[in-house]
Amino acid sequence: MVDYIKQLEEEQSKKENIEFAPGDTVEVYQKIIEGNRERVQVFKGIVIAKKHGGSKETFTVRKISKGVGVEKIFQLHSPNIVKVVALKKGKTRRAKLYYLRDRVGKSGIVKEKR
Repeated sequence: MVDYIKQLEEEQSKKENIEFAPGDTVEVYQKIIEGNRERVQVFKGIVIAKKHGGSKETFTVRKISKGVGVEKIFQLHSPNIVKVVALKKGKTRRAKLYYLRDRVGKSGIVKEKR
């Protein structure tokens, strides 16, 4: 039974290696289906958390849109995620960056790793 579950998880997981960590600025290309039309929507922001692992891995991306903070939780191996592009590497000392929710302006920016 356990081997069957592992086999299913391997079949459904994405093969390409996506390297990003909390603090990185990423663009997530998500497939949106509206009626009989299909389009790709881009969500650009800072990764504030990565959770779980394996086929159930999720990551949270936060951006500021018109002065309002917006967060989306994506499943990494979802068929609706077309691709994830890492734009900048962030310099952080924590795995979860929930403190960015309280920050406004320059204090809410993660420094870039060199």
